[in-house]
Amino acid sequence: MIGRSIPRVEDAALVTGEAEFADDVPLAPDAGHACFVRSPWPHADIVGVDAGGALAMDGVQAVLTGAAAAAWSDPLLVGVRAPVEHRCLATGRVRYVGEPVAVVVARDRYVAEDAAERVAVEYAPRPAVVDPEEALGESAPVLHEEMGTNLVHERSFRYGDPEAAFGAAPRRVEVEVRYPRNVCTPIEGVVVTAAWLPGEGIYEVHSNFQGPYSLHPVMARALRVPGSRLRLRAARNSGGSFGVKQSAFVDIVALALAARAAGRPVRWTQDRMENLSAATSATNRVVRLEAAVEGDGRVRALRYDQVEDCGAYLRAPEPATLYRMHALMTGAYDVPHLAVRNRVALTNKTPTGLNRGFGGPQVFYALETLMRRVAERLDLDPLDVVRRNLVPSHAIPYRAAAGARYDSGDFPALVDRTVAEGGLDELLARRRAARGEGRLYGVGYAAIVETSISNMGYITALLAPEVRVRAGPKDGAVATATVSLDPGGAVTVSAASAPQGQGHRTVLAQVVAAVLGLAPEEVVVNLEHDTQTQAWSIASGNYSSRFAGAVAGAAHRAALRVRERLAAVAARELNARAGGLVFAAGRVHAPDNPDNAIALARLAGVFHWSPSSLPEGVEPGLRVTEMWSPPELAPPDPEDRVNGAGAYAFVFDFCGVEVDPATARVRLDRYVTGHDSGVRLHPAMVDGQIRGAFAQGVGAALYEELRYDGAGTFLSGTLADYPIPTACEVPAPVIVHHDVPSTVTPLGAKGVGEGVSMSTPVCIANAVADALGTGEVLELPLLPARLAPRVAAALARRDDAARDRGRGGPPGAGT
Repeated sequence: MIGRSIPRVEDAALVTGEAEFADDVPLAPDAGHACFVRSPWPHADIVGVDAGGALAMDGVQAVLTGAAAAAWSDPLLVGVRAPVEHRCLATGRVRYVGEPVAVVVARDRYVAEDAAERVAVEYAPRPAVVDPEEALGESAPVLHEEMGTNLVHERSFRYGDPEAAFGAAPRRVEVEVRYPRNVCTPIEGVVVTAAWLPGEGIYEVHSNFQGPYSLHPVMARALRVPGSRLRLRAARNSGGSFGVKQSAFVDIVALALAARAAGRPVRWTQDRMENLSAATSATNRVVRLEAAVEGDGRVRALRYDQVEDCGAYLRAPEPATLYRMHALMTGAYDVPHLAVRNRVALTNKTPTGLNRGFGGPQVFYALETLMRRVAERLDLDPLDVVRRNLVPSHAIPYRAAAGARYDSGDFPALVDRTVAEGGLDELLARRRAARGEGRLYGVGYAAIVETSISNMGYITALLAPEVRVRAGPKDGAVATATVSLDPGGAVTVSAASAPQGQGHRTVLAQVVAAVLGLAPEEVVVNLEHDTQTQAWSIASGNYSSRFAGAVAGAAHRAALRVRERLAAVAARELNARAGGLVFAAGRVHAPDNPDNAIALARLAGVFHWSPSSLPEGVEPGLRVTEMWSPPELAPPDPEDRVNGAGAYAFVFDFCGVEVDPATARVRLDRYVTGHDSGVRLHPAMVDGQIRGAFAQGVGAALYEELRYDGAGTFLSGTLADYPIPTACEVPAPVIVHHDVPSTVTPLGAKGVGEGVSMSTPVCIANAVADALGTGEVLELPLLPARLAPRVAAALARRDDAARDRGRGGPPGAGT
């Protein structure tokens, strides 16, 4: 059953409109609807808040201001030890456009929206800063005066002997890259329904929050209650997330307090402008990257200098974007020496957080741009440079310089297979023919490593070793799943996975059915997780491509434990050896005698109806909860090495693009992506994840950027200002697989949901640079307005070359 593309169990309800989403859940008759009052200013003091006009309106039930919220709550925990106070509602000062200042609760959303406009907030504007490097300057306005600076974090790392490697290298190659701020745009925004139960002192919240559940104690602490008194329930269905619904934890705190103020349940449904302007985003980053290079293109050392822009607050789990990829800053390459300098700046922009790829696009845009630059400087073929530097097959399992452990894989073999099956030779021939006709056609490459099942301890690498010792060890990535059989043998599975549309229910049904010898449709999977009634840990949630490797693996292990109990009883009944019994078609039988069988339902009944008859050592009940964490995930060592993830997949891409000389628009001609995803539990859904990540990578490469002007005004508040690609703009990629099972995860699976979102932007940019014949670093997104001067320069070079050969260019070619 595992490895088959069976029909998704989720789809019937989805395509018929029967699926229940968070906003569909019926409300109590007296429930209110919420609307946030948000700052129009990027940086300003709050002089006063007058809610009188709103409270006078018919239907308004409460207005919660920052001051009132502060009386019932504490600031949210900050990612580093710094005097940066972040509350669910602003008090004293606002620091980005869209920062919430108050919450209005009314009988419906329409009244709440109107009343929000009646809340009079007086502001005293301050100068703003939006560029992270400018924010670090001495004359920059300081966002948090207690800090005295906008530099909220700085650490340097050294692995191997990078100084000696740079000193001995015959060549040095460097790039400076500015990765822009962008965000994923799920079709459904955040939805929160909150209630306060004063008799029990409990906050109850129903939401499409995706985790990580490490934010549950953050919310509980802010609400001044123990974790057991913050009940968080997950929605049955969610219309996408791609990371951004992690930001709901701040809204949850504010709405829980609003429910307390109103004395009734409160629902809030995020609109698109809030989603774009005030929720979260990926970080924008400035990277200066230098390589020590041999004459044949081999890279011996890398030196990173990174400035991360986390927005106005260092909101948990930041600065995790900067550190998630820290263990593999050398990427897919065998580079023994590494130096890294990390700085985090605060600016007057929305606080950042989880976004598909989470730190990967920023790292690989710099690294793969550098590899292209190495090939240009040394007049080498870019693919030869990639191949020359890959971690060799015989070196795996391989320990990267900063600590990542690549347990499995064959990087060179995947490249060879992708080149062959993806038709690189044909694409290169197409480039030669196009250039022969004077067209601007290029080919680009990218080789990246995709992490999955994040080590919860990787973020502690931001602390000095002695500070980590005092704080205590943090590591692991606990996944939980429960498998149970009722007295009639019906199977139910639950897990703390918070799916956002990926098909988790289908795969869990597959995995458990395969172990127990059932059809997937005989297994019911319920993922409406409840923190008060079901098992979970801080690593629970839907992020870091952890489902296939960790959650499905935990479900598999739980099912095996259930099977062991059933086999012990069946062995006695069948007079057979428990270890060799076959589970198939709802029955259990001896391997050499299918007729000597017993129904699974009858076996299950023994556990419920006659526990005294169970064999010695067999526990009563058929409900098993498995909590699994990769044993390879340990805290950072004293030298700051850390294995940042449980599994590592390899991705190799190449593509062909053509740039229109008249409009400077980029056309994707062909895109090929090769993957080592380990064991593919459901191949069709694996390819679906790749296609989705590719679409978002195309958006990052060609269209998407959250823009602010120099004064901090937000300019991308609608999908007219923040264009995302549609099916018309996203060609179908050619997908190649060369899988090597993980030796770490229970089922051999690796992550697949994020890799192409990391590789696509730089692969396309490298192809465009090749088309234009420029050694410059291109700034994303590759908008026609940005490319036009380079297109003009490329056409001028083409015409000059034609004249040098004694042939004039075509009429008007240089215009």
